[in-house]
Amino acid sequence: MGYLNNSVVTVDAILTTKGRELLSKNDGSFRITQFAFADDEIDYTLYNPTHPSGSSFYGEAIQNMPLLEAFPQETQIMKYKLATLPRGTAKLPVLNLGYSAISLQQGASLAITPQTLNYLGNAQAFETSGYSATISDVRLMNTFTGIGINTTAAQSANAVNTVTLGTNVSQTIIGTQINLRATTVNTLFGTNTQLAATLTVVGLDSGARLTIPITINKTIV
Repeated sequence: MGYLNNSVVTVDAILTTKGRELLSKNDGSFRITQFAFADDEIDYTLYNPTHPSGSSFYGEAIQNMPLLEAFPQETQIMKYKLATLPRGTAKLPVLNLGYSAISLQQGASLAITPQTLNYLGNAQAFETSGYSATISDVRLMNTFTGIGINTTAAQSANAVNTVTLGTNVSQTIIGTQINLRATTVNTLFGTNTQLAATLTVVGLDSGARLTIPITINKTIV
């Protein structure tokens, strides 16, 4: 990780293997169709409405903050994405999963239906674009799927199956309902009786975000 000089306009990107493949073809197949903004690097407590030089300098310290170089750890970058909310919104939307923590026995299943509170004047609790859900270690799940959203992005995310890779990697799915089924593989536990991970859910319209712990308990035979 490093710092970028924010005195010039800079685009710093990390391409996936597929992205590099498409870019190398140089035939127009590499096209950016979606993007997001975030303000992870910004410390808003530095906004100074008492600056002696006047209102033009209230945000000077914020504007002079260095920008972080891009890096691929999804749990540490772009955690606070910017979202457009309806004019007049008085409260930031917050997510309710129905659980502050999840504890499952081996092989047990659970369906989570996220709701967004303080959203669209409380007239709607579910987001049209659905929710993304990221589990930090997909090995803990026999099943990790999202249903209810049929966009291209959702179909692409939900088609990826890394559960059986045996490697400690995260996985993200998209839907209005998140279906979990705990692993039945005993060898993952080793000498432990529990395995731990985190589940991060983000509202794709509101930007509301919530992370809760997940514990899988080994069934002792």
